[in-house]
Amino acid sequence: MSERPNIVFILTDQQRIDTIAANGFDHMVTPNLDRLVAQGAVFENMYVTAPSCAPSRASLFSGTYPHTNGVFRNDEPWNYCWVTELAKAGYRCVNVGKMHTMPIEGDFGFHERHVVENKDRDHPNLPFYLDNWDKAIKARGAFKPSRVSYSKRPDYHDAMGAFIWEQDEDLHPDVFVADTACWWLDRYPGQEPFFLQVGFPGPHPPYDPTQRYLDLYEGKDLPQAIRDYDLSTQPAPLRALRQNHLESGHDAVHHQENPTAEQLHHQRAHYYANVTMIDDQVGKIIAALDARGVLEDTLIIFTSDHGDCLNDHGHSQKWNMYEQSVHVPAVVSWPNMITPGKRLSHLVSLFDFGPTILEAAGIAPPDWMEARSLHDVLFDAPTTPREQVFAEHADDAILTGTQFMTMIRKDRWKLVHFVDTEEGQLFDLEADPGERMNLWDAPDHQNIKAELTNAILIWRIESARKTQGFVRMLSGNTAG
Repeated sequence: MSERPNIVFILTDQQRIDTIAANGFDHMVTPNLDRLVAQGAVFENMYVTAPSCAPSRASLFSGTYPHTNGVFRNDEPWNYCWVTELAKAGYRCVNVGKMHTMPIEGDFGFHERHVVENKDRDHPNLPFYLDNWDKAIKARGAFKPSRVSYSKRPDYHDAMGAFIWEQDEDLHPDVFVADTACWWLDRYPGQEPFFLQVGFPGPHPPYDPTQRYLDLYEGKDLPQAIRDYDLSTQPAPLRALRQNHLESGHDAVHHQENPTAEQLHHQRAHYYANVTMIDDQVGKIIAALDARGVLEDTLIIFTSDHGDCLNDHGHSQKWNMYEQSVHVPAVVSWPNMITPGKRLSHLVSLFDFGPTILEAAGIAPPDWMEARSLHDVLFDAPTTPREQVFAEHADDAILTGTQFMTMIRKDRWKLVHFVDTEEGQLFDLEADPGERMNLWDAPDHQNIKAELTNAILIWRIESARKTQGFVRMLSGNTAG
């Protein structure tokens, strides 16, 4: 066993909690992720710090909340990334796939970046960029499907973002990313420990598996969408968000106000099939590690930046604080180190993986990090678990009905606060795991509402004190 493990950090985009069979979701076909679950540890209550791509990832790779690092939108520049610490410590640091950094190809501590930025960037409001996948498609003489090409299909309005991938399978972005990662593992001649970040673009829409993966889900019973909600109990910003989805085809998803059961099944079958397609790619990466002879010396982490509502609560994708958006799968496998089959119910936060990775590499995390290492939790050492977790979202181009949204999850309770309205959300997740009953205005729940709202205030004050060292560091830092 190497003293400093290789680290493979696999991050999907927009993967729901109900997508790994071994975690109790038997509608899924995920043999490779099931293997990681059996060999390692599962965090059953992993919450993101922001329900959209770049804010979640900038938080994850800095160990700070969005309100600390200043990244609330996909186009805002990153100012710190802990990968730099791994590079300084002698790790070969490589990114293959999506990280959603800004600038897109800034080094951020990596020695190599083989960027696949996004499935669908064909929109005039997005920065023009040709990534490695674009170049591979061009070299093949093929074309990259996007909202522009999909919108010309006769089934576009009914498909809700779910289409079959019709190019060669090896040109699919998730396959292309995995094949590139395996190629690197096969070709790189160095012997130093490596940090390999693999960013799968899926199952973010368009939901686009190849037919052979969709065949596993067509005609199969799948989880039903949560449709017995009272839209009037959703705060005004979320009602406005839903209307935005109905009027705009974000990421080639033409949202439906009243989708049929067939449309919902069609969308979910494609989404889950895309996850199974990614599962196969994870298997290829595991096999490549084994072929290199380093599997037993490698820490593997699998998780996602946020989830996807898939029409639960009437919503498309994310940008809200429902469980389907903020509660994600998280698996850690470390042969001969982590007890196989461990299941951990602690409340944990996605950015906690940052200091966890640093500690695994023998690096002391900066004391200003708001993230907390999961090392003691993984190894049954005495620790004080988080009592609560937080997520936030602000100044978004799609969630335009509010300037700032904050979530706190504590014990059985979840509260969602909006800075610019008296409306909000309060759920008892023990009695109401489907978040159907908003208790915000319930007279007998005003005490817990006040307690949780006050906890947000205390957290923000403590955050400002905790991160003074981060602010001082940035005053002399020119990351990029």
